[in-house]
Amino acid sequence: MFIDTHCHIEKQYYDDIDSLIKDNINAGCSKMIVSGCDLNGINETISLLPKYDSVYATIGFHPEEVDNLPDNYIDFLENLIKNNKKIVGIGEIGLDYHYSKDDKDKQIELFESQLKLAEKLAMPVCIHTRDATEDTINSLKKFNVRGVIHCFGGSYETAQIYIKMGFKLGIGGTVTFKNSKLPDVLARLSLNDIVLETDSPYLTPVPFRGKTNSSKNIIYVIDKLCSVFNTDSETIQNITNKNVKSVYNI
Repeated sequence: MFIDTHCHIEKQYYDDIDSLIKDNINAGCSKMIVSGCDLNGINETISLLPKYDSVYATIGFHPEEVDNLPDNYIDFLENLIKNNKKIVGIGEIGLDYHYSKDDKDKQIELFESQLKLAEKLAMPVCIHTRDATEDTINSLKKFNVRGVIHCFGGSYETAQIYIKMGFKLGIGGTVTFKNSKLPDVLARLSLNDIVLETDSPYLTPVPFRGKTNSSKNIIYVIDKLCSVFNTDSETIQNITNKNVKSVYNI
């Protein structure tokens, strides 16, 4: 049994969420940590928690939401976290300069306000960072936080920085892509440094790349990691599940 540490389960992506979750469980996914990272996504994610024993949540505002924040958004997040034990982390939060750096200062302010909340509540964080590695690391250094670097795709040197800061690396479908350099980076690391994720409905692994992703497709990520680490599927699942529990305490 494996754990998907990062997925998005919303009606805009899937027609039948009941069937989706059942299919994931039947494929061996024992737990799904659903990320709500905008106002609608947070509310929809929260609604799943009492309905499904296998579903947990992280909540937070994605950097792309910097101009769409509700009033008193930190109080909003804090109240939800304090009133729901199945919210296990704050995320995905971070920095994204892929399309533009014009709102860089606003992104950093949003990011650090949520890091401050995570430190206050002693909550793990799930970090989104895209074309913003240096600023992401600089912000993280200001706070006593730990968690997961979502969709890690950086260099070995960057991986070492995050790991030394106490973070696990979220590994999903990109590790299966033909031209991915991630297998070479991971081969120099330890299984103790990673957790499994999908980012579904995005980043579907080979052989279904381009189709809608779901937690059940982690089996293809595991298959790839077996060759990277020269081990078997059971070992991958056991170690990564242990890593998840060390971060999110589930």
